[in-house]
Amino acid sequence: MRVLLIATIIIVGSLSYFFNNSYASTIIDNFKTEQAIKKKQKIIQTNLTNYLNTVTKDGTASVSFYNLGAESGSAAANSKYAKLYQAGSLETESNAHAVKTAASTYKLYLTAYLMNQKSNGNFSWTTENTDNFDKMIVNSENDFAEAQIDKYGASTISTFIKKQGWYPSVFQDGQAAKTTSYSLQLLLEDLATGKGAYENESDQAKILDLMGKQIYRTGIPAGASAADSGTTVQDKVGFLNDTNNDAGIVTLPNGQRYILVVMTNGHNQSGLSGFSRIAEITKNVQKIVYGSDAGNKIENYS
Repeated sequence: MRVLLIATIIIVGSLSYFFNNSYASTIIDNFKTEQAIKKKQKIIQTNLTNYLNTVTKDGTASVSFYNLGAESGSAAANSKYAKLYQAGSLETESNAHAVKTAASTYKLYLTAYLMNQKSNGNFSWTTENTDNFDKMIVNSENDFAEAQIDKYGASTISTFIKKQGWYPSVFQDGQAAKTTSYSLQLLLEDLATGKGAYENESDQAKILDLMGKQIYRTGIPAGASAADSGTTVQDKVGFLNDTNNDAGIVTLPNGQRYILVVMTNGHNQSGLSGFSRIAEITKNVQKIVYGSDAGNKIENYS
C-alpha cells in the first residue's frame, strides 16, 4: 500500500511537472511570436513608408494603403502570424490628403449615395437601374452618373459625403470632381466591411461584383497579379487628361485582403498610359507587405 502511494505521488508529481512546463512553454512561445510580429510590423511599415515617399515625392502621386486582415476561415486567418495583418495594423499613406482630380472614381461616392437612397426607399434595382449601374461601374460610362448628379444636386450629395467623414467637396458646380486618396480609402473600408451605406449585404455584394468585372485592368489588378498570381481585385478606375487613378480592394490567394488607392498625374500621361505606373506601385506595395521576405529587414528605396 505504501509502495502504491509513493508511486501515485511520483506519477502525479511528474504529470504536474509536465503540464506546468508545457503551459510555461506555450506562454514563452506565444510571447516570442508576439515579439516577432511587432518587429515585422515595424519593419513593414518603415519599408512601406519609405517606398511610398519615393513615389510621391514629386507631388504627382498620392497613395493610401489599408490592410483589412484575412478572410474568415482562410489559410492566412489560421496562420500563427495572423495578428501581423490585423485590420488597420499596417495602414500607411503618402501625400494622401492632397486634393486631386477624381476622374471617374467619383462614381464610388455617387454609388454610396444611391445605396443610402435605396436604404431610405428612394432607389431600387429596376432593370433600367441595374443596366445603368453596369455601364457606370464596369465600363465607366458617364451618362447615368451625370444624370443622377443633376437629379439629386451636387450640394445634396456633398452633404451626404460630409456626414460620412469623407472629403466633402467632391462635387462642385462647374468643376471637375475632386477627392483625396485617403477619402477613397475610407469609402472602400465601408464597402469592404459592410458599414454605412453598405450595411445591406446584397447591395454590398452587387457593387463588389460589378467592380470585379470592370474592364480597365492594367492598374491595380495587373500589379497585384504580378506580385502574386491568383490575386483578385475589385476596383474603380478614373482617367481624365493626364489623370490616372485606381481605387481597389485586393484579395490574395491565401485570403489576406487590403485596400489600395493610387492617384497619379503628370509625367506626360495621357489616356491610360499612367496605369502601368499604378501597376508598378501596386506590385511593390504587395511585395513589401505580403511578400515572402516581408518584415525581415529594412530596405533602402531612395
